[in-house]
Amino acid sequence: MGRVWRWLTDPDIGERLLRDGVDDEDIADVVTKHWVVYVVPALVGAAGLAIWALFLFTRPSGAWFPFLAGLLVMAWGGVMALQRNIDRFVVTSDKVFRVHGLLNRREASMPLQRILDITVYKPLHGRILGFGHFTFESAAQEQGLREIRYVPRIDQRNLKIQEVQKRVGLRSKRAARPQA
Repeated sequence: MGRVWRWLTDPDIGERLLRDGVDDEDIADVVTKHWVVYVVPALVGAAGLAIWALFLFTRPSGAWFPFLAGLLVMAWGGVMALQRNIDRFVVTSDKVFRVHGLLNRREASMPLQRILDITVYKPLHGRILGFGHFTFESAAQEQGLREIRYVPRIDQRNLKIQEVQKRVGLRSKRAARPQA
């Protein structure tokens, strides 16, 4: 059971790093989703619990329906939470990549050299709760890694990407400093 649970909850980031023994890829930052993405799954789970509890107040002949419906709605909320949990955005010394998907895993990566622009969007509720969204621009027409949503501490994460780009020589010292 532990192996299945780890498979459902851990995207195994280390497996996706380049290890050649000479110039190994290092992790600079691993970003999980902001806690606000778990609000909807929690509400769905609570609704499922309420539906499930209705079987206590129904006739025995029809109690199976709220019992089964409540369990299904709670399971749906659990699956939604697991999907959000497995979604990881990683900044390494060579690239940025995203791993997501519960049963069918999707991976997208972009070398740091190809990142031309990073747009940070902080909606009002995101500014209040402490999250924002990244949009990566590159010269490629189609990108597998364009938008990363619900990033906690977005300003710190943006500076971390710029710091890594500077460290590997992709950004001048002036460009990495925040404007006053």
